[in-house]
Amino acid sequence: MDRPGITVTLTEVLAQYDIDILDIGQSVIHDTLSLGMLVEVPTEANACPVFRDLLFRAHELDLNIRFKPVADDAYEHWVAEQGRHKHIVTLLGRTIRAEHIARVSGIVAAQGLNIDHITRLSGRISRRADADPTRQKECIELTLSGPVADLPTLHAGFLSLAQATDVDIAFQEDDIFRRNRRLVCFDMDSTLIQCEVIDELALEAGVGPQVAAITEAAMRGEIDFKESFRRRLALLEGMDESVLAKVADRLPITEGAERLICNLRKLGYKVAILSGGFTYFAEHLQRRFGVDYVHANQLDFVNGKLTGKIKGEVVDGARKAALLREIAEREGVRLEQVIAVGDGANDLPMLSIAGLGIAFHAKPIVKAQARQSIATVGLDGVLYLLGMRDWEVDKLARNPTD
Repeated sequence: MDRPGITVTLTEVLAQYDIDILDIGQSVIHDTLSLGMLVEVPTEANACPVFRDLLFRAHELDLNIRFKPVADDAYEHWVAEQGRHKHIVTLLGRTIRAEHIARVSGIVAAQGLNIDHITRLSGRISRRADADPTRQKECIELTLSGPVADLPTLHAGFLSLAQATDVDIAFQEDDIFRRNRRLVCFDMDSTLIQCEVIDELALEAGVGPQVAAITEAAMRGEIDFKESFRRRLALLEGMDESVLAKVADRLPITEGAERLICNLRKLGYKVAILSGGFTYFAEHLQRRFGVDYVHANQLDFVNGKLTGKIKGEVVDGARKAALLREIAEREGVRLEQVIAVGDGANDLPMLSIAGLGIAFHAKPIVKAQARQSIATVGLDGVLYLLGMRDWEVDKLARNPTD
């Protein structure tokens, strides 16, 4: 049972014999402590008093203790491996079951990777009958060591498992950039909001089915975005400008969007919306969330009626990627420090150049090509991919100084 005084008691014994601690680590699972230390002890003849006193103190504390010798060669090999080939696997879902961990561990083991650490990032889950299961989310982070023998096979294994179960699996290199992101770029439609604005406008215009069919084909990558955009806008010609405010008032915000953006802004992140949608609605979200940059398409009106065209250059996939680069350069941020989140084929260019590109509740073609995917929880699941724990985020959200 974990309790105060265990570490101090054991290390005081080592201190009495002037023992060097070469490594130390511990974990606590439901009040049960597991503490490990790698120490350099005197020669075997002089080590007996150290072991004797440690066993005595452990008995007093009702602890189980065991010793394992480490050969010199094994120790030096361990030293030489530090910092090499470190990766993070993040399991994310409404519920993480033994099956998920077993199957992910099997994929990892098949690649010759070792699991060094397992950490729970999500908070403790109530088992009460009145707990809301729709708001529940769980996340476990695995730290791996070793070179990846076949990265495409590893990604394919994770993708197949994610498709077959209700869990998301992210695989990242554990480097300094993972812990030092500075800019996040969002698609808008079906990412920050749970609809496609152009479809909502089409419903008001009475051409909903026609526009929705074109939208779906574009999101699946079957139609060039610019061509699909031109076709859909043409169907809206003559719409009254007043309809925009009506649609903006009913936009359904995606689960976790506000929590994610609020906390990233408190941490100093810059936030951008790069959308193939329309500036009117992106600016509506900008005012709500405090977004720093907005780039979208500006609708063209004449005498209060939509012309079926836009002003300026169409924001398609290539333009989104170019804008991401421009904003990163303006902010003095490396691409490795950028997060990009989107759901459609036209988001793939920006997802591919960002340090962390995330397909969010995306079409199959997008999930297959994106390096990371979230499909089981809301946008605040991104916080787990950054290694943030629930209690850390909750504490930050309660900070009254920001």
